[in-house]
Amino acid sequence: MSADVGTVPPIFAELVGQDDAVATLTRAISSAAAIVRGDVAEAGMTHAWLFTGPPGSGRSVAARIFAAALQCPTGGCGECPACHTTLGGTHADVRFVVPEGLSIAVGEMRALVLRAASSPTQGRWQVLLVEDADRLTEAAGNALLKAIEEPPPRTVFLLCTPSTHPDDISVTIRSRCRVVPLRQPPADAIAALLRRRDGLDEQTAAWAAAAAQGHVGRARRLARDPQARARREAVLAVPRRLTGIGAAFDAAAALIEAAEAEAAASVVETDAKERSSLETALGAGGTGKGAAGAARGSAGQLKDLERRQKSRATRAQRDALDRALVDLAGFYRDVLVHTFDARVEPVHGDTDELAAAAAQKWAPESTLRRLESVLECRVAIETNVKPRIAVEAMMLALWRG
Repeated sequence: MSADVGTVPPIFAELVGQDDAVATLTRAISSAAAIVRGDVAEAGMTHAWLFTGPPGSGRSVAARIFAAALQCPTGGCGECPACHTTLGGTHADVRFVVPEGLSIAVGEMRALVLRAASSPTQGRWQVLLVEDADRLTEAAGNALLKAIEEPPPRTVFLLCTPSTHPDDISVTIRSRCRVVPLRQPPADAIAALLRRRDGLDEQTAAWAAAAAQGHVGRARRLARDPQARARREAVLAVPRRLTGIGAAFDAAAALIEAAEAEAAASVVETDAKERSSLETALGAGGTGKGAAGAARGSAGQLKDLERRQKSRATRAQRDALDRALVDLAGFYRDVLVHTFDARVEPVHGDTDELAAAAAQKWAPESTLRRLESVLECRVAIETNVKPRIAVEAMMLALWRG
């Protein structure tokens, strides 16, 4: 039996702290089921959805869960083949656009829009899910807009962006979507999820949830990955290391090198598999008559692969660096909390004594300037300032106070 309005499908248990969004999507699932049956549906379902919210709020998680519930015969049981294949990224009627580089190109978008226009092979919906739709190039956005303006029957577009600001998504695309705003989930909700899903003890779950600052995925990494914890500890040691100009430049170099190493480790296996697969497809190691000709013609494809892999590595480095900057901003926020004796929990409980000592030493204006310099560094990197230059400028500002 399909999910009734007001009954939350079991699959939404993974989306924590988002009651309003879950209620909206539950109504849409009920309406979508009526459309599939050929009944008169309520107004809860539409062909284009825009999931917005800060990093870690679960934009892509919500979109994937919604896609699975649309394909599920019972509206989101979380156990059937339709749910498992959709969540696993292998459902035949669900296309995923997950940008690995700095942007989503028009060629990729046109191809996916064309495929999404076909009829569902399993009798329910064709779904095109675009994660990080804010990375669409102008031409790619126009290709997507045309499809949204003239939607094929039984095709659903799910887009994920940080906000509805024109810098993140075009006004025209935004006007044709139903917006599902997601909020930063509270730490206690994240901790409860970590205890239930990952079997963590209460203390570890609570620490990871607070340290991740509302980012569910990062909370899990901090709780389970010793290397992630070590990188965080190195970042939080930065304020103690800034004893002079030389130390500021050294700290900047260390932060950049750590981000580069983390990024390289995250993509090296994927890069190797992609290159090996392409070389095999192009006849590497072959001895037949056509092998030599195929090898000569492969240079362009290998060069294109290297370009895409370089773009992905750049994105991974910037993401790693941004996580470090978020941790650093959290420390200066904790200093302000002690400065004004605010009755709120610290972000970094394990460096709370250091934050309290800094609050005794620094003037409030100085701490605020330091916090602003970290946030300005994040913006600068996002607007394509060279990361090393942006981080060096930030470190000097942190040292000067």
